[in-house]
Amino acid sequence: MRYSQFTRRIDGEGAVAWQLHWAATEAKRAGRDVIVLSVGDPDFDTPAAVTETAIASLRRGDTHYADIVGLPAARAAVAQWHGQHTGQQVEAANVAIVPGAQGGLFAVAMSLLDPGDEVLVPEPMYVTYEATLQASGATLVRVPCRAENGFRLDLRDLQAAITVRSRAIFLASPNNPTGVVLSREELQGVARLAQQHDLWVVADEVYKLLVFEGEHVSVASLPGMGERGITVSSLSKSHAMTGWRFGWVVGPKELITHVGHLGLCNLYGLPVFIQHAGIRGLQDDVPEIALMHQGYRRRRDIALAALSQVPGLRCHRPDAGMFMLLDVRGTGLTAADFAWRLFQQAGVSVLDANAFGRSAEGHVRLSFAIDELSLRQACERIAGFVAALPDRAVA
Repeated sequence: MRYSQFTRRIDGEGAVAWQLHWAATEAKRAGRDVIVLSVGDPDFDTPAAVTETAIASLRRGDTHYADIVGLPAARAAVAQWHGQHTGQQVEAANVAIVPGAQGGLFAVAMSLLDPGDEVLVPEPMYVTYEATLQASGATLVRVPCRAENGFRLDLRDLQAAITVRSRAIFLASPNNPTGVVLSREELQGVARLAQQHDLWVVADEVYKLLVFEGEHVSVASLPGMGERGITVSSLSKSHAMTGWRFGWVVGPKELITHVGHLGLCNLYGLPVFIQHAGIRGLQDDVPEIALMHQGYRRRRDIALAALSQVPGLRCHRPDAGMFMLLDVRGTGLTAADFAWRLFQQAGVSVLDANAFGRSAEGHVRLSFAIDELSLRQACERIAGFVAALPDRAVA
């Protein structure tokens, strides 16, 4: 039997990137001594006040249909939070509540892009971007951010990638997997190109609250970007709420209408009790948020201290988030071989970063979403694994 062309568009390298992670997960479930650094699912618990709010909502019977683009109170809460944290003042009508940032990215892509359009994405990029954008029929144009430049965006490369078919720029700041936070000057350059060439700019800001150094700037808050800038975010990472799927899209009101039409076709509204939990999470008096931020920063520093002096390895210091890219080319192994052999011989799973694009070739991504003791043990195992490689393999 025949399947649609759509199924081919949502397939690709990103869809198979997790094979090692699933192997590690199965091995851990089977009782093997495995430390999993291959996924960004926080080990912290969801803040207690958020969970209790959801429980209270369930007990009130909030288990019926919700507004397709979100409860008015949830949309208003996001609008207020967005204004407070970005400086861009918006209304509830500029907000759609969606099933996580991933759901928001898909909804925006399907609302903006047509077959034949080109969408520019700085690479390395999160593995789902490929399928999410190609689902619309648009062509993904990768703009390389090079390791030797610290994986920062070169505006000359972005400009050179623009053609008459260019429709949008999708970017993540802070970035997954690099941890790079785009500077105000870099984003001003992106905004200038978008205005010159009449492009949408879609910013994935899911790691916004996990910036360790410097400021975070939202591109939609820059002058002239209100009509073409779109922000997608969620509470998944900052609030340890990956399974709750509380996310949002902030953008022009007409876009929100289109996102609502798409919601009628698939999700038909996020559960009410989850939206009440999300509203509670957006409030200021949730102390766990700052504690998690501090915890991730400590973990980053632990990994940097443990691995930066290992011959054959080079750490890329992340500005934000819960991941670090590790350059393993000095070991003489490909990133895929390094990752699989590390898992098989040392019981540590990391992700071959080539899945995020060729710009990350020769690197692996490791996650800080694990307790400090286990992270230290994992780093010791990584260092021991590299030390045991034949001398000729380590440059």
